[in-house]
Order: sequence, then C-alpha cells, then structure tokens
Amino acid sequence: MGSNQGVREWGCAAALAVGAVAVGYLTYRTLYCKDKCCKAKVNQDIQKDNPKVVHAFDMEDLGDKAVYCRCWRSKKFPFCDGAHTKHNEETGDNVGPLIIKKKES
Repeated sequence: MGSNQGVREWGCAAALAVGAVAVGYLTYRTLYCKDKCCKAKVNQDIQKDNPKVVHAFDMEDLGDKAVYCRCWRSKKFPFCDGAHTKHNEETGDNVGPLIIKKKES
C-alpha cells in the first residue's frame, strides 16, 4: 500500500511539473516571444507560386480614390474588401487599408 501511494505522489508531481512547463512556455510565447523567434507568414494564399507579390498601377488609372489591402486577407487583393475587420477582431491587430485619393481642390 505504501509503494502505491509513492507512485501516485510521483505521478501527481510529474503532472504538475509538465503543466508548469506548458504554462511557462505559453506565457513566454505570449508575452516575450517577438518578431525573430515567432515568425509567421503574412501572405497565406495570394500568388504563392510567385517569388514576390508585386502590383503596379499608373496614377492616371486610379480614378478619384483607390483602397488597397494591407492585411493580406482580402478576397479582392490587392484591393481592400474589409477583411481587416475580422482579422483585427481575431488577432487584436489594428491594421487598416491604404487609401489613395486625389487631393480636393
């Protein structure tokens, strides 16, 4: 009976140690792990077969206003479709579109 209690105590101690390590790791990732150690791709699915995604427009072709995506989630990329709203809610980010418009006279 005494040896079973020792095994149970050891098992509980091991479970607590594993739990403490897991909580420590998650805390580290959340609070301290920044750019270099937690890299994540911004572009998840747009033109992944190209080495670099580039869009160029002539100023004359923009019209009075153009709204461009900066969150990489727009279904109309490179144009904004408001997908940043959901992205910001899910991630706590604060990204918004790039708006280019003609100066009002």
